[in-house]
Amino acid sequence: MQGLMQEWPLLCYKILDHAALNHGKREVVSRSVEGPIVRTNYAEIRNRSLKVAQLLAREGYKPGDRIATLAWNTARHLEAWFGIMGMGGVYHTLNPRLFPEQIAWIMNHAEDRAIFVDLTFMPIVEKIGPLVKSLKKVIVLTDKAHLPQSALPNVVAYEEWLQGADGDFSWVEVGENDAAGMCYTSGTTGDPKGVVYSHRSNVLHAMIAAMPDAMGISSRASIMPVVPMFHANAWGLGQSAPLIGAKLVMPGGKMDGASIYELLDTEKVTFTAAVPTVWLMLLQHLEANNLKLPYLTKVVIGGSACPRVVTEKFEKNYGVEVIHAWGMTEMSPLGTLGSMKPEVANLKGKKKYDIKEKQGHVPFGVEMKITDDENVARDWDGKSFGRLKVRGPAVARAYYGGAGKEQFDSEGWFDTGDVAHIDENGYMQITDRAKDVIKSGGEWISTIDIENMAVGHPDIAEAAVIGVYHQKWDERPLLIVVPKPGAKPTKEALLSHLKGKIAKWWMPDDVAFVDEIPHTATGKILKTKLREQFKDYKLPA
Repeated sequence: MQGLMQEWPLLCYKILDHAALNHGKREVVSRSVEGPIVRTNYAEIRNRSLKVAQLLAREGYKPGDRIATLAWNTARHLEAWFGIMGMGGVYHTLNPRLFPEQIAWIMNHAEDRAIFVDLTFMPIVEKIGPLVKSLKKVIVLTDKAHLPQSALPNVVAYEEWLQGADGDFSWVEVGENDAAGMCYTSGTTGDPKGVVYSHRSNVLHAMIAAMPDAMGISSRASIMPVVPMFHANAWGLGQSAPLIGAKLVMPGGKMDGASIYELLDTEKVTFTAAVPTVWLMLLQHLEANNLKLPYLTKVVIGGSACPRVVTEKFEKNYGVEVIHAWGMTEMSPLGTLGSMKPEVANLKGKKKYDIKEKQGHVPFGVEMKITDDENVARDWDGKSFGRLKVRGPAVARAYYGGAGKEQFDSEGWFDTGDVAHIDENGYMQITDRAKDVIKSGGEWISTIDIENMAVGHPDIAEAAVIGVYHQKWDERPLLIVVPKPGAKPTKEALLSHLKGKIAKWWMPDDVAFVDEIPHTATGKILKTKLREQFKDYKLPA
């Protein structure tokens, strides 16, 4: 017997239709690339997105065509997203922090036919445009007055281009399992791999992200996604916010502490999300200028492990709840969020922050397990380490073009490449990337735990731990640190700071002081480069 419910495909444009009809006057505020703050609303964004779809279809772009974006978080970028999807195309977010040669490789692999680009990134497009044979049009997200001279063919100003449409257009009907978007992994080892999101997976992910024990957002929120749209869909907020009708504040390209604080304050932002480095800059700005956060109530921190000191400062000094999160491009990207279950909700002090330091528990729609190298599931006891594997309706089942087949098994499990443990309440904690874990005398040492403790020292701006060769134990930890400006910490002071906070046999054998630590294009510590830099390092006897 079959159910007698209506067929209602989960298509991304339905999110925008809902927002325009039910929350049409809700503000979308952007810090424009040109400088001024620009205000619009969901009704106007839908109207302009229809124009984007109308023009793309008129110019011969077909359902399934990949249309790239190289842009900051602004209303124009959001319009481009929904317009591309609305004509059946596939938005393809490009990360401007990659090398130009990598961006060109990715565009050629995806066969991008057009690109929407912010003024900031036009020099990149000028350089790589001739290398991308499929590229037919460059749409610069600005007006005619700000359009730069270009040697590329078919370059138009977005605002002038939009004047050629009236918006009298019907969204192109596609299947809910058809592609809606693409994002490539950062490719720290080997070539980047393409993740292809469907309309169904994007809509489900937007719904999952908004749930109370996930991000917990509503139409009463003022949401600022600081995490860029080119970082795995801005963690879903570009779709979750219109889905629930929240005010949306788009920070553009200014990510410094002062600029972020300005928008948090003037737009009365209640919810925001970004990687730890952004919040470290904001906290430094707040402390240096004796500022408060009277409107902000919740911040989601992910992308890399959140130092405990960041969580404690937000909550103790500013009354802002921190939700530690983890995910991957392959997961759309949310995998776990650290909201407090009833079993731990009444914990205080150290025990509370021990839980908050973990990456959190899965929402509905994500299944998770840890296994040993023989694929045998390990216990959820908070101690047993294993390879972290996931599956679900917003988790990739393959990479574009068939790359990386070894990461997917016959039962649908995706091997994340992370090593983790899960406690009896379902809270997962990443202990390392499988390729970064230190194996000393046959035992594993978590580099992330040591790094988080080291960053808690008042003189340390950033820390990384790698394994270096040891004649007896194979590998031992080397702590690499960047001191804060003007600070002169000593090796002895740092090791003393770690004493009692980590296992004795985890203690670094040495400390190296550096001016900077290399990062990937997504802001993560680039340990492959550190291992190359310190490959001949000799530990003290």
